[in-house]
Amino acid sequence: MNLLSNLIFLTESSGASEATASQGWLSTLVTWGPVVLIVVLFYFLLIRPQKKQEKKTAEMRNSIVEGDIITTIGGITGTVRQIKDDDTYIIETGADKSKIAIKKWAIQSKDTISN
Repeated sequence: MNLLSNLIFLTESSGASEATASQGWLSTLVTWGPVVLIVVLFYFLLIRPQKKQEKKTAEMRNSIVEGDIITTIGGITGTVRQIKDDDTYIIETGADKSKIAIKKWAIQSKDTISN
């Protein structure tokens, strides 16, 4: 009789451990699910659009040619007169046609109207 009671006990305890294992998996999912969801939302709402904007800005800066009218980050508007090899642009601005050297990264926007 003792052998039969041990067999019944082992059968009942193995069923309980399977239930506990499935609850542990569910508990882990409930714990880490929101964190994973937040990371995915950050990627699609913040990181991905920022990378698209940076790519678009880099393409705009690379497409500037002499004669384009540009606006710098500081708000200075002028016409590109010379492009140097070290990412320096010479722009002409103002009524007295002053020339200013600016860096490529300082260009905010361009207008393709040329003089």
